[in-house]
Amino acid sequence: MAAMTDNVPSTARPSGYMDGASFEQQMKVELVINDKAEAFIFHNKPFTRQISWVEYDLDTNKLDFVMNDGDQRNFGLLVKKDMSKYLQNAYQILVVLTDEKSGEPVEGEYFPIIIHRA
Repeated sequence: MAAMTDNVPSTARPSGYMDGASFEQQMKVELVINDKAEAFIFHNKPFTRQISWVEYDLDTNKLDFVMNDGDQRNFGLLVKKDMSKYLQNAYQILVVLTDEKSGEPVEGEYFPIIIHRA
């Protein structure tokens, strides 16, 4: 599997967005996809709001989380253009919470991915 992002950890979001994380802490989020269009997002802190779906904008190459309250979150995930073709064929994405210390998967859930142009 190839990592599709520049793997830059994003800064923490406002209070109430992540369980147990202060504003100063960072949440690491990484997108991985293979040539079979199987997509995964790994993150090291739990969300306090439920994800409803993930959106990928073909024009900006940005990946956004849409929460169940309609709020949209972007973690700075920019998909590399040369890997975009694989993500365009995905219809779902496995979002996996990892243990912060070991990096091992804790739990995961599939979400639909909506692909569009701005």
